[in-house]
Amino acid sequence: MKLKTTLLAALYSFALVAPAVAQQVPPPATAADVPAAATGIVMHPEYAKTTGRMAYVWGWPMVNMLNRSAAITQAPEPGRLNGVLPVAPRGKVGMLADYIDPGQTFVTCPNQDVVYGLGFFSLDEEPVVAQVPDFGDRFWIYAMYDARTDQFAEIGKPYKTKPGFYLIVGPNWKGETPEGITAVVRSPTALANAIPRVFMDDTAEDRKDIQTVINQIVFYPLKDFDAKMKTKDWREAPAIPGPKSEDGGETKWVVPEKFFDQLSAVLDAVPPLPGEEALYGQFRVLLDAAAKDPAIKQALVETAVETEEQVIKPFFNWKRNGRPAGNGWNRSTNNAKFGVDYYNRTGTAKSNMFDNKPSETQYFYTDYDSSGGLLDGKNSYEITFAPGQEPPVNGFWSLTLYNEHHFFHPNDLKRYSLGTKNKNLKRNADGSLTLFAGAKSPGKNKESNWLPAPNKGPFSLYIRAYWGKQGILDGSWQPPVIRAVK
Repeated sequence: MKLKTTLLAALYSFALVAPAVAQQVPPPATAADVPAAATGIVMHPEYAKTTGRMAYVWGWPMVNMLNRSAAITQAPEPGRLNGVLPVAPRGKVGMLADYIDPGQTFVTCPNQDVVYGLGFFSLDEEPVVAQVPDFGDRFWIYAMYDARTDQFAEIGKPYKTKPGFYLIVGPNWKGETPEGITAVVRSPTALANAIPRVFMDDTAEDRKDIQTVINQIVFYPLKDFDAKMKTKDWREAPAIPGPKSEDGGETKWVVPEKFFDQLSAVLDAVPPLPGEEALYGQFRVLLDAAAKDPAIKQALVETAVETEEQVIKPFFNWKRNGRPAGNGWNRSTNNAKFGVDYYNRTGTAKSNMFDNKPSETQYFYTDYDSSGGLLDGKNSYEITFAPGQEPPVNGFWSLTLYNEHHFFHPNDLKRYSLGTKNKNLKRNADGSLTLFAGAKSPGKNKESNWLPAPNKGPFSLYIRAYWGKQGILDGSWQPPVIRAVK
């Protein structure tokens, strides 16, 4: 009995001092280890609305891109939609031969510093050859965008790109690269587009001189590659009938009532970025619930309409885009390299889609003068760059005036922007440069520096700084004061 008591006491003592052995659940090492959103649930409408609101903001730029591609690629051949916008069948690019027509309403915030091109591709199915001629000293860039509106290529003057043939392929393309291809560029999504931009001075001489190089900007499917430089006289590109703007605003590329019918195609075509897997899971469960329950589907349509009005529409105000840059201006942020910056990606897609990335172009914009007053055509304004304080660039800069729809304002001078391209700007005695904005002429001797505005009503001002120097890149350069004058 004594032995038994002693043994029990020893065991009890050991239990007090022996460490407990915990059963650790292994933490997830990858996204695949995290439990996914449950399928087969009976979702209630308010939860659907909550998730649907985020889905609408997240997917808006990509549905926009999807619909632009579907419309633009209806062109039977490269040409100009309604005579103003470059368009082409899938796998090709249409080019203009001059500045974009001020009457176009397909893309907000165009510039009149460059000659544009535009084309959309399905790169897994049909890789595309981008032909690069010798541009000499002229500034040029081939901006290429994936389905998220992020740029994926570095082809242009800032990158010292050599003339040649550049093969653009999709993420899953595994074909052979033919002899004669200069380099291969891979898009992270099969849906992609290209927007060549080539700087042109606003002179008759340069309009003539640029044609030779413009005519060698040709994109075509890989199957047509023969290692020979192709040419096309873009001045002869045909006009192709297309839809008209109903209210003077941009073509409505996202229709709220149809958005959730299209979101599934986006989820299938655009792979998630690292960390986005959970979002994709939530959105797929949401769409599955809507497919099974008409009440959920109706809730999502209502959410789309509300979110368009309450969240998307306010992005048309420039103070909702990017970050403050000083003197009442904002500057673009993460443009064309948005990643998971959904705020700026969606804001840019609404207000001025297809920016260049920051190392190529920085954008400054405002709806207000420097005292906080709304810019209005009934007033007159002076915008003065101090001596040596014009935008510091290696490429070019410009100041553009847009109407309330972010389009050009028709005027007798047929002038919509001023900057590097203009050879007759008048500088002040101290070397500063004053530009004028308003419906009323600042006087005959100052009209070379004047941007005409609507007779009354709001307008906005927009600075482009292409291939910015350090002051543009690091934010130390500030845009000028906009002063209302009597």
